[in-house]
Amino acid sequence: MNEKLIIRKLDNIEAMLQQKNIITKDVLTFNEAALLLDVSHSHLYKLTSTKQIPHYCPQGKKLYFDREETIKWMKKNLIK
Repeated sequence: MNEKLIIRKLDNIEAMLQQKNIITKDVLTFNEAALLLDVSHSHLYKLTSTKQIPHYCPQGKKLYFDREETIKWMKKNLIK
């Protein structure tokens, strides 16, 4: 097996583990919320700074998201 293939497979395994971690956690970090929503960090920062998405900032620095609230927010604009 060549080195590039091994690295690609390890990257895939890492991505799957991160996704599993997001599913089982109640409180998400900023990076995990961006992955869950499939948005860029800059877009998520914009959503938080304009208070469009529910989030928590317990010490005034790091942002956290409740997984259920985030999913509920994502589903709020149903288009039929």
